[in-house]
Amino acid sequence: MNPRNQMAANATLHCLTGCAIGEILGLMIGTALGWSNAQTIPLAVGLAFLFGYALSTLPLVQVGVGFGAALRVVFAADTLSILVMELVDNTVMALIPGAMDAGLVNPVFWLSMMLALGAAFVVAFPVNRHLIDRGKGHALTHRFHEGHGDHGGPGHGGHGVTDHGGHGRPDAHEGHGSHPAQGDGRAHGHHHDNH
Repeated sequence: MNPRNQMAANATLHCLTGCAIGEILGLMIGTALGWSNAQTIPLAVGLAFLFGYALSTLPLVQVGVGFGAALRVVFAADTLSILVMELVDNTVMALIPGAMDAGLVNPVFWLSMMLALGAAFVVAFPVNRHLIDRGKGHALTHRFHEGHGDHGGPGHGGHGVTDHGGHGRPDAHEGHGSHPAQGDGRAHGHHHDNH
């Protein structure tokens, strides 16, 4: 698969997962509280955005991005994708007779939800691909993952050995610090300079 298509598919699936969790949780809460569709749908959409943002924010925070900076990147990267998904998802659910009133224990609801989420994926995929082509959308979060991945672990992409000439290593300091008292101190100094 084309790398950009792969990135767009991953981004779409990522957003879809958050949206699905939020919507189902919102519908469960609304049903438990006996709310009408007019009350439940805004809650479900709000939770879809919340979980969609959360699933993108947490991985950035884990690689060392500040929470505020991560939120700004995620807002810029995911908002359009989640918005498109929610519009398509809720439109499909509204168009399927009885889907919104079926209840969580009715197979009609779950079949309708799967159809709606599938349609949302199909429509949101080209949106994410377009954003990635323009260097936006999940291309933003991908750059953050790559940038922090180069600095976050052992070796740090070569940064762990930036103490040229041996400076910064314990044995280098011992060699430089002890050469006045040792007859072969000059040799030690030259040895470390060659590294």
